[in-house]
Order: sequence, then structure tokens, then C-alpha cells
Amino acid sequence: MALSTPPVFSADDFGLSAGVNEGVELAHTQGVLTQASLMVAAPGAADAVRRARALPGLKVGLHLVLVDGDSLLGHAKLPHITEPDGRFGQNQAVLGFKYFFSPAARRELRAEIRAQFKAFAATGLPLHHADAHKHMHFHPTVAAMMIAAGREFGLTRIRVPAEPPGVMKACGARVGFGDYALYYWSRLLRFQARGLESARHVFGLKWSGHMTIERVRLLLRHLPAGSAEIYFHPAAARDAAVQGLMPDYEHEAELAALLALKKTQ
Repeated sequence: MALSTPPVFSADDFGLSAGVNEGVELAHTQGVLTQASLMVAAPGAADAVRRARALPGLKVGLHLVLVDGDSLLGHAKLPHITEPDGRFGQNQAVLGFKYFFSPAARRELRAEIRAQFKAFAATGLPLHHADAHKHMHFHPTVAAMMIAAGREFGLTRIRVPAEPPGVMKACGARVGFGDYALYYWSRLLRFQARGLESARHVFGLKWSGHMTIERVRLLLRHLPAGSAEIYFHPAAARDAAVQGLMPDYEHEAELAALLALKKTQ
């Protein structure tokens, strides 16, 4: 049997808040975290960039926000796809429908995606990868625009959220039709991203926000052959931003897992 390669440990939502940023920094300096995905329009983005510049070993990519988060261009320039406060709504199905069928929405979507890549470039940080908040790049229209804009800014790697249902089942998770459907749907994204690097397996979908040390150790025992990424949502404190957007996530437990893994290496 082929042996699995050591997984990459990554963090989403870098820039969301000071608590998240501190969690990412601690997970990198004292734990096993090696990469993070930056929300360029989030309230804590400037603080995240400051921390990242002081952490040359931390690989940073763009966490493209096109649902349930702040836009960069604002409602005046994105009237068809954002709320009056300039935020993207929480309903992915509604936004996905607009992104696919509305020419006006697609024009705004393309402009916002490019603006977020441009804002990342302005930080001066090397662009290691790109992915999307709530995996909105599963949407083929979003994926096509993200990849096209990304290539313009030197993108070489994206996340393809392909979580093998069989592995999760072996870990004791309840696996249903939706899990299999999402796994096979990821093949379209991998096809769209041909020529770009990506991990063969990605873990963190089924247990999103609940990647405790017990679950991670269980997952590591069942890790399949091939490259793998395990993503987390670490935070040093449950501040207002974290509590408001992800009230049921175990951010501090996920940080503790990343720190505990370092101690066992």
C-alpha cells in the first residue's frame, strides 16, 4: 500500500478579527500551521497582513469572499450581488443562481474577484494559493473567474475541496448522498483548475469548525495516499466577529489541536 505524504495544515478566515489573527499566529509559531487564507476586505485584514509580514515562514493565500462576508467594492458598485451594507448575503443558493444566470451579476462578480486579487497583491505578500469562503468556488462560474483573475496575478495553486467520503466513514462520521455528490462534483473544479497545483485530498468539510485534537488524530490514522490538506478555523478568542458569523464553531479547540500536534511531533 502506498504511504500517505505528511498533510499540510492550513487556516481559513485570516483577517476576520484580531482573535482569529492571533490564533493563526500562535498556530504557526507554536503549532503545525504552515499556511493561511486571507480575507482582504475583512475588518482585521490590515492586522493580519502586519502579522504575516513578520512571519516569513507562513504561506498566505487569498480567501475569496463572495458569500456571507464583506465585499471590497461595496454596494454602489455591486448593487445586484450585495446588501445595502456592502456585504454578501448568507444564501449561497440565491447568490449562485444570480452568478449563473444574471449578466449584471456576473459583471459585478468578475470586478469584485479581480479587486480582491489586486488588493492581495497590494499587500506585497507572495500569493501562495487561493480558495473561497464557504467553498463558493465549487460554483463553475466563480471558479472560472477566480482562476482567470488569479492567473493574471501569478496564481499557481488552489484548493480543490475533495474530501473522500470513505475516509470520513472510516473515521466514524455519518456519510450521506450529499457527501458523495460533493466529492464527485469536485472533479469539475479540478478540471477547470488544470495546470494549477492542488492537494489530492482536503479535509475539514464534514467536521468544519469542529476539528478537535481527537478527530484530527483519528483522521491522521486513516489518511489516504497522496497529498492532503487539513484546514482549520483557529482563534485565540471568541470575539464578536467570530461569535456572530460562526456561533457553533469550536475555534479555540481547533487552535488547541494545532498546538497539540506540534508537541507530538
